Amino acid sequence: MLSDNEYNEKRFESDIEAAMLSGGYTRNNDTYDAKNALYLDTLVRFVQTTQPKSWQRFELQSGTPEKFAQAFQNAVDMDGLLFVMRNGFKHRGIPFRVCYFKPESGLNQTALDNYNANEITINRQWYYSPDCRKSVDMVIAVNGIPVFAFELKNQYTGQDIEDAKRQWMYDRDARELCFRFNNRILAFFCVDHLEACMTTKLDGKNTFFLPFNQGSNGAGNDGGKGNPPNPDGYPTAYLWENVFSRDSMMDILQKFMSYRKDKKMLLFPRYHQLDVVRSLIGHVRQFGAGHNYLIQHSAGSGKSNSIAWTAYRLAALFNDEDKPVFSSVIIVTDRRVLDAQLQETIAGFDHKLGAIETIDEKKNSKDLRDAINDGVRIIVTTLQKFPVIYQEVDSVAGRNFAVIVDEAHSSQTGSSAIKLKTALADTEEALREYAEIEGKAEDEIDRTDKIVQEMITHGKHPNLSFFAFTATPKAQTLEMFGEPWADGTFHPFHIYSMRQAIEEGFILDVLRNYMTYSTCFKIAKNTPENPELPESRATKLIKKYQKLHPYNISQKAAIIVETFRETTRFKIGGKGKMMVVTDSRLAAVRYFHEIKRYIKEHEYADMDVLTAFSGTVQDGTEEFTESSLNVRKDGSHIAESQTKAEFHDNFNVLVVAEKYQTGFDEPLLHTMIVDKKLKGVKAVQTLSRLNRTCTGKVDTFVLDFANKQEDILDAFQPFYQETFLEKEVNVDLIYQTERELLDYAIYTSEDIETFIKVWNTHGIQDSVAMGRMTSALKPVTDRYNLKNSEERYQFRRLVRNFIKWYGYITQVVRMFDADMHKEFQFLRYLLHLLPVEKDDPVDLEGKLKLEYYKLQKTFEGEIKLEELKGEYVPAKQKGGAGKQKKSTLDEILERVNEQYKGDFTDSDRVIIGALHDKLIKNPKLLNSAGTTNPVIFTESIFPSAFGEAAMESYTESQESYESLFQDKNKYNAIMSALAGVIYREMRKNN
Repeated sequence: MLSDNEYNEKRFESDIEAAMLSGGYTRNNDTYDAKNALYLDTLVRFVQTTQPKSWQRFELQSGTPEKFAQAFQNAVDMDGLLFVMRNGFKHRGIPFRVCYFKPESGLNQTALDNYNANEITINRQWYYSPDCRKSVDMVIAVNGIPVFAFELKNQYTGQDIEDAKRQWMYDRDARELCFRFNNRILAFFCVDHLEACMTTKLDGKNTFFLPFNQGSNGAGNDGGKGNPPNPDGYPTAYLWENVFSRDSMMDILQKFMSYRKDKKMLLFPRYHQLDVVRSLIGHVRQFGAGHNYLIQHSAGSGKSNSIAWTAYRLAALFNDEDKPVFSSVIIVTDRRVLDAQLQETIAGFDHKLGAIETIDEKKNSKDLRDAINDGVRIIVTTLQKFPVIYQEVDSVAGRNFAVIVDEAHSSQTGSSAIKLKTALADTEEALREYAEIEGKAEDEIDRTDKIVQEMITHGKHPNLSFFAFTATPKAQTLEMFGEPWADGTFHPFHIYSMRQAIEEGFILDVLRNYMTYSTCFKIAKNTPENPELPESRATKLIKKYQKLHPYNISQKAAIIVETFRETTRFKIGGKGKMMVVTDSRLAAVRYFHEIKRYIKEHEYADMDVLTAFSGTVQDGTEEFTESSLNVRKDGSHIAESQTKAEFHDNFNVLVVAEKYQTGFDEPLLHTMIVDKKLKGVKAVQTLSRLNRTCTGKVDTFVLDFANKQEDILDAFQPFYQETFLEKEVNVDLIYQTERELLDYAIYTSEDIETFIKVWNTHGIQDSVAMGRMTSALKPVTDRYNLKNSEERYQFRRLVRNFIKWYGYITQVVRMFDADMHKEFQFLRYLLHLLPVEKDDPVDLEGKLKLEYYKLQKTFEGEIKLEELKGEYVPAKQKGGAGKQKKSTLDEILERVNEQYKGDFTDSDRVIIGALHDKLIKNPKLLNSAGTTNPVIFTESIFPSAFGEAAMESYTESQESYESLFQDKNKYNAIMSALAGVIYREMRKNN
């Protein structure tokens, strides 16, 4: 600690005060009225000056300053301070404003004069209470109303923001009028030389503070927590020099802070949210429409609020001529929750935008068309509604559109995204460009030519601005929406990285506690036959046989349940939940049944399981749906729409297949069991279901049966910090694909022209056009059918590649290659007419048996991400696998067993095959299976038959079956596994 007076706490306060006084604030020399928690003289003076007629009416009703304070307090108690600051209040029919905000343009001089009349003050040592002489270091008041308060700490006196937090938590009484939630102070800050944090609600020891730092490399840049050094002063000077400059502070009050009624929460933007919105608006204001922006914001960044604030600001943005910059702001999302949050956030602002139009599942594409044509200011919709109406949108000449893309991924390169641009793009400039290339005047270009119509929608357009938000940008996303740098790389416009979100505590590091298992097995033939089979498909079937084998599922189910019992149930104050991720719907059904059986067998009363999958699953003769399996304790079935809420309220294990792996937000989810191969973005999205924070949640746990530690590291590393694209995709590679296609001599340029003539002249709506197009393509399909199967396979692969890559390239650049565009349309239709070879069925039913099985822990600990730049190598067209190579079943089994070999002992021998053969011949079981339900069969009839078969087998081969009677869990697992198999097979054969 330094004793020098020059470095004491007061000096820090003085430096901040001096900066704010020079930036437009004044000291409030009026007396603070602690009883009313107001500088009452200031507030009354402001109203008298700016609203003399209202004050005159008030005085005629015997109004006094004290009565005005009471009327103000009544309004605040009713609607909250934030609402009253924005909208004012009425008292006995008299309207009052307690502050005025800056108008969007300078054309309204009266509004500007009112804004300048605000008395915005800063005071040090604010003695806030009539009952004690305690003071807060600094307070900002707007027209006498205290709205922001600061506790300032100086490291040179041995204190920091942790001391400031303790002061707010323990030395300030939240029942004081000035500290009541949404009553006076709207946000409480803790500030020292290096860091800042804040809260909008004092709640004693439960007060929750959020970091309010720029990030270690400054806002919007790749970095971690904290703040960068400031060569001109304190590292936290951004707070008083920028965030709380006079205009910025009023802007936050008017356009950022919001009250969430559903959660009774007051939102103050986090620093990166404030920065990204202002950076985007600043760029649009300077450069206008026609630019693309990629915002790489991690999970936990508050993306929904950032999108809401961005949408509102874009919709309210006016140019120098006082006209809206954008006709409409269109938010493209698949998240239902965003819609409600968006509407509530925007509804709280002081604006004249009108209603938000949400084109949800209750509305159709025509509603979207009408909203665009009517110029609705903010439209929320899905991408899939554009293909229906892209030709029905009114002329967009002179109209600009802002398109906000929530979770921008490769879907933005598909046909629906192309139709969105077709609907909204102002193509006049592109048409002039095309005419110049063709050496013609604009009026010489045939605007009805569909080839021309489509080509002029390619590339970027001056009336379209895209704002793409994602945590995990792919290469295509970076090239489409990223910032091109001089060195040829593409970068996000703004970054809030996974690293920063983890370090700041907004999300948990899901790789901190990770465990992997390898599954070792040996599968043998159960037949003397040795057929020759397609190697790839047979290998998949053999692996599927092992994955769905009852013994595999029973062994893993036991680990799943015991992991919950030993770890999950004690987490988050006993509220911890688990998700089991499977690789197929059938696997989800079988895991669900086996977990339920294991829970029941062990009489565990403190856990219950749900499952989630789409459609109907057939397992033997039985059919299952999500709703048929999910049952409450009272016996009622749970509808699919209720699964999420039931999991939160009443269940603690959820077995999923595809569903709930993205967009599922359950903070109580602590543990994930993974039995599915995960790669790249999919791995990040799936495991990130665990990263949500909540009170009492300090860690997560992943147990992975299917992936290696290094695979997960490879998936997460590119998205830990900034993700950028090293160089643009070489669009000319598509000409190589074009040449390869022509080398097959299946079609010619004449075939393309013949087809395009029909397609372009008549269009798909013509009653006979479809037949004519098919007829034009028939000679081509005839030539295709003359090729051998390998040539047909490779040709189809190249056609799909060409269509995919051309669709992507034309989103990025405008090539105006009419011949190639014709070929693209020709191939799009041709692909649907090319018959795909039907593979000979590969039937391994009853021909395999699992001989050995062993689960082996291979990793336990933290998968540590490194502080490296994430680089993307441009995606390359992959070569085809070629025609299926054939091998004998023996050879295929040898290769599979080599891949999954283990150091097996007799205890790893799976004796299920021999027991199965004995039990399947049991006539009593056969009769019972045909007349009883599966529960009675499994629990009442099968155990005794199994016991007899097991003893008989033990007598025949004591060494092989000894472990069965020594290990009760193994005995029960095999019995349970066989019960289901035997029942299904006997029912099938009955």
